[in-house]
Amino acid sequence: MQTVSEIHNAKTEIKRSTFLSYLLPIAKFEEFHEILRSDHPKAAHIVWAYRKLNKYSQIIEAQSDDGEPKGTSGQPCLNALRGAGLIDAAVLVVRYFGGIKLGTGGLVRAYGGAANLAINEANLEIFEQKDICGFFVPFSLTARFEHFLQKKNLEAKREFNEDGAIWQVEFNEDEFNAFYDFAHHFEAQNFAFLAIPLFAKRIF
Repeated sequence: MQTVSEIHNAKTEIKRSTFLSYLLPIAKFEEFHEILRSDHPKAAHIVWAYRKLNKYSQIIEAQSDDGEPKGTSGQPCLNALRGAGLIDAAVLVVRYFGGIKLGTGGLVRAYGGAANLAINEANLEIFEQKDICGFFVPFSLTARFEHFLQKKNLEAKREFNEDGAIWQVEFNEDEFNAFYDFAHHFEAQNFAFLAIPLFAKRIF
């Protein structure tokens, strides 16, 4: 599977209708959708589709025709995401109507083509599933854990208490395996796993 980390766009014109298409990370979808609605108040339609992976490794898909005939716009955009093997990604297509109706088949080709144009403009990246791991680190071990995470270019959120801190770190599977090999030796020194990634449960 593949994904994107930045917003990519393309533009095409079909029978005087203009199609502006955008491919973006799912994390930016809601905010960017609102930006497009604000920036294009005279657009006839803003069609969208997305695919994302939930914490149970299930693919969640959704799409909207935004007033276009059912199945003629959102579904072709979703099919473009599927065809590219994209996950945790969304596509939005803004249409300015040019006065000439495209018909059902014409709309399917136009929206699918517009979505694919944005995909073709993108720098696609290999998708890595990540999940949050929560663990407790006493103050006596803080320096060791900071050194490990810095060496692996990983960032942590920490909530301190009188004995140490609860850390939260987002890992992919390989990163977590390396962390587990490092961390579990400290369980006798009051280190403790609090919440583990779903993909790591076979270890425990």
